[in-house]
Amino acid sequence: MPEFDLLVIGGGPGGYVAAIRAAQRGLNVGLVEKERPGGVCLNWGCIPTKAMLRSAEVFQTVSAAADFGVYADDVRFDFAAVRQRKDGIVKELTDGVAGLLKANGVTVIEGHARFTGATTVQVFEAGGSPIFPGGPRYAAAPGAAAVREISATDVIVATGSVPAVLPAPGADLPGVITSDGAFGLTEVPRRIVVIGGSAVGAEWASLFHAFGAEVTVVEMQDRLVPLEDSAIGSALGRSFGKRGITVLTGSTVTGISEAGDALRVTVGGPQAREVDADVVLVGVGRRPNTAALDLDRAGIDTDARGFIPVDDQMRTGVPHVYAIGDVTGKALLAHVASHQGLTAADAVAGYETHIDYAVIPAATFTHPEIASVGLTEEAARAAGHEIITASFPFAALGRAKTFGETEGMLKIVAGQRHNEVLGVHIIGPSASDLITEGALAISIEATLDELAGTIHAHPTLGEIGMEAALAGLGLPVHIAPPRKRRGGGSGA
Repeated sequence: MPEFDLLVIGGGPGGYVAAIRAAQRGLNVGLVEKERPGGVCLNWGCIPTKAMLRSAEVFQTVSAAADFGVYADDVRFDFAAVRQRKDGIVKELTDGVAGLLKANGVTVIEGHARFTGATTVQVFEAGGSPIFPGGPRYAAAPGAAAVREISATDVIVATGSVPAVLPAPGADLPGVITSDGAFGLTEVPRRIVVIGGSAVGAEWASLFHAFGAEVTVVEMQDRLVPLEDSAIGSALGRSFGKRGITVLTGSTVTGISEAGDALRVTVGGPQAREVDADVVLVGVGRRPNTAALDLDRAGIDTDARGFIPVDDQMRTGVPHVYAIGDVTGKALLAHVASHQGLTAADAVAGYETHIDYAVIPAATFTHPEIASVGLTEEAARAAGHEIITASFPFAALGRAKTFGETEGMLKIVAGQRHNEVLGVHIIGPSASDLITEGALAISIEATLDELAGTIHAHPTLGEIGMEAALAGLGLPVHIAPPRKRRGGGSGA
């Protein structure tokens, strides 16, 4: 008889949520986790980076306090204290997750799981960090013996992802780190090259620059955050440039070498050059964390990129085996993993359920912040939509003026025939909070007329959605009317 009704492998934002939901549905649930619960998100990603970014934001705000009529002398930061605050927040949240698992009756087994069959695993002691002492552990300890064998009626694979490796000479040199390894830095580097200008790289670039580092970002595409609407990527590039961050787009790193006490990064492309740095941070994406699971012994197939294909109930091609989160390659976002976890747990418990990926908001915590949901202008046109585009600048918003943050804009992409909202894209203050209205608008098929007709509180940053909708209707109040309303857009 199986030991558990459900075994979840991985305790990240997908895995622990699935375990709790399944336990609430009355299942006997086990969860295998090799380190602290919470996965990459709580330990090495979402939460710790945002804690440190908040410290950087406070430092910048206090440094500019005179602009608000407030005078603070000898403003400085203590990077050790920044890291200590981050560690405290991480511990509080991971301890909270551990408490929730216990309160819901989930049995947590510490170690690394390897499949021995479709619904059977062996658990090994987890190995040391391949990145830095105390870092995340991705595989079983070398030569470790299995400490436990487990069987279950159903299994959910929720092992997440790991940083992708840069395929360039010198990428293994000391001083070349990944986003996970950045947490091992005990001081702010004087010079840092960030390879990759997507969300991860852009956030670290923003953080280190705020703390005084000389930052160079190398991005292969023609703009930063290339998955975002082109207007957003271009705006971030301009913002970084104004702040003194060197941005090399359309460029690749062809090699890294030692140059005395520094690292020399060779950049190829239209902006070819050599850049010396004390630290090189590689943020070129992530890959599924499945290499050490022995998926073949369970009969679980992966696609060409190594991700596990699943249906809309998170079922793999093997009966009674599910997969959720980054390992599925659907959208490498913590909130998507959590919803996939809820879907899989309900499916295991016998409930009719499925997941809908139509509305997935995303946020990048650079300065200024970025958030988006729905179709970009480029994607909408490629899909055959006849569209209206409209934008409204934070600089024309009263609350942004009083807040002291006027950089950026909100852009709406809407269908021309019905004015339905297809996409919302924001760069500016509190973008990550403001995007929720855009997500709801798309989810309920709201139109520009409905957004514009909804009374928004004043003075707030949230008014920007209403103002952009008015611009899209050709009826702007607080900016000059557009020259052209239809087809080519109205100032986006």
